[in-house]
Amino acid sequence: MKKVKNLIGIRKRIYEIYIKIYVLMHFTKEIVTGKFPVKNFYRFLKRLLFFLSKMRDNKYVKSGKYTKVNLYVPAFPSEAFFKACRKVMIADEKMPCVTVLLSVTSACRYNCEHCYQKLDYGKDMDINILCEVTKQLDNMGVSFFNIEGGEPFLVFDRLVKLCKAVNVGEIWVNSTGDGVTLERLLTLKEIGVKGLMFSLHSAEPEKINSFMKSDKAWYNLNNGIDLCHKAGLKVAANTCILKDDYYNGTFDTILNLAKDIGVSIIQLIKPKPSGGWLGAEIDNFTKEDLEYIEKFVFMYNNHPELIDYPFIAAQIVDEKSDMFGCTAGGTDRFYINAKGDVQPCEFLNISFGNITSEDFTSIYTRMRNSFNEPGDRWLCEVCSNSVRETVVEHGVKALPLNKELSLNVINNWQRGNVPDFYRKVVEL
Repeated sequence: MKKVKNLIGIRKRIYEIYIKIYVLMHFTKEIVTGKFPVKNFYRFLKRLLFFLSKMRDNKYVKSGKYTKVNLYVPAFPSEAFFKACRKVMIADEKMPCVTVLLSVTSACRYNCEHCYQKLDYGKDMDINILCEVTKQLDNMGVSFFNIEGGEPFLVFDRLVKLCKAVNVGEIWVNSTGDGVTLERLLTLKEIGVKGLMFSLHSAEPEKINSFMKSDKAWYNLNNGIDLCHKAGLKVAANTCILKDDYYNGTFDTILNLAKDIGVSIIQLIKPKPSGGWLGAEIDNFTKEDLEYIEKFVFMYNNHPELIDYPFIAAQIVDEKSDMFGCTAGGTDRFYINAKGDVQPCEFLNISFGNITSEDFTSIYTRMRNSFNEPGDRWLCEVCSNSVRETVVEHGVKALPLNKELSLNVINNWQRGNVPDFYRKVVEL
């Protein structure tokens, strides 16, 4: 496994200059060879610089020749990175989506109470359908492919087939560690997978086992991470904890564990009222709570004494109004569940249609039109009660809501103001 080196402070600033020069040279060469239009090239570069400025508080994670500046941006200077850069090209159409989350199965031997798929009952779709849609997305400009389950290693053949459908893109697989073997990881590495994201919600074995309702959860987690290091795959973690855990030291212990076991990036996910927690009164994070967590994240990402800790990719930071806002609905990302439902995001239990019964392009266009203008309201939270009311009123037994019932939510939502990035980037 290549040694990970984190960049902060002046070293990161110097590296940013290197990125800018490299990007300029790359696209200048593409202009010379006729692969990139010369028209509006200066504006394109200004937009890229503006995007990079939004990464100013991130900790950069360097492994070998590749560097992650953001969890969902492919590593620089990979082919997928430059593909993602094309998002901000000057065009008449809305900027393309560059990230997708794909569920390869709903099968899982755990029973986490908060799972956003907890009520996604139904048969896994024909994998060939999902593979064809994935190829379409690849051709449409998607550059970051996040593949999940359930537990994808329980249907390894399906997982491999889906990964092989990606031509140019960075692939990460979400896993609990259940079903992971060294042989399987080496196979994934060979076909282009860059890393695995594990669920890490506590530093205590008993709490992990209790949370996931399995006495093997802790072992599978640690074994999976160890095997990733042996296979030369990168390791990230998803952490979803309640408000008190930021004040009582729990998150600090998670970060200490993550550093010790070689996790390079931690995605910090705010608890969502979806799936198993649909309509639930989850901890009310006040404005002061969110500001406290932001300072916490900034400290771990930028303090020199904490440089060896993982880069914290916090959704509550990236999705602020002065950043990118809610990027669901193909604004920057969206979700396809194991049954084939096209959802704005995994935490919003509605569907714009199902790819097993309708043409994907039609569904995708319908969704993108509904999200024609980006917004700064977190729809998974503000629409949770509306989804729940529709479930109760119509006796819905499985989520997400079908295309018709989803209109009860879609036609009444208020998406807020256009976030800073999307408001300003079109003016450049």
